[in-house]
Amino acid sequence: MENSPFAKLRDLPRFALTSTDVADGVELAPRHRSRVMEIPGGEDVSPQLRWSGFPEGTRSFALTCYDPDAPTQSGWWHWAVFDIPVDCTELATGAGSPTAPGFPEGALTLRNDAGMAGFLGAAPPQGHGPHRYFFIVHAVDVEHLGLSLDTTPAKLGFTLFFHSLGRAWLTPTFGW
Repeated sequence: MENSPFAKLRDLPRFALTSTDVADGVELAPRHRSRVMEIPGGEDVSPQLRWSGFPEGTRSFALTCYDPDAPTQSGWWHWAVFDIPVDCTELATGAGSPTAPGFPEGALTLRNDAGMAGFLGAAPPQGHGPHRYFFIVHAVDVEHLGLSLDTTPAKLGFTLFFHSLGRAWLTPTFGW
């Protein structure tokens, strides 16, 4: 896959990730696009996500949303949550920020590349073509990664390189 966020990562077992809101290769609904970045119809509402079949030994989860097609040298982080308790295997629609109903107790959210702690909807530059949004759940081998809230999503990704047992993902798209 061109410009794959997995290109420099170890191959890990893949487990199941499903959603009632998003699907591989399907355009994101307006509510999952960015209001903050002034995308018409955008609401910055995180999608419902459910995961299962993760590897034995999983002690917590991390969840990221990343756009590798952004016109930067480093892509664009839309969402980064970690220390999700192992008994949490679903996030409801709209549970994308620490103050939202249904956000997992004990989980921590980093600031995305727009500078806000929570889910930032799709926001490609107009006319740039379709972008892919990788919603990835990482099965983690420790309960707590020991990261602070001033950690960057890139450092979370680096830390996950050493602590991930498996991963699951969905890749919807959006371009305008």
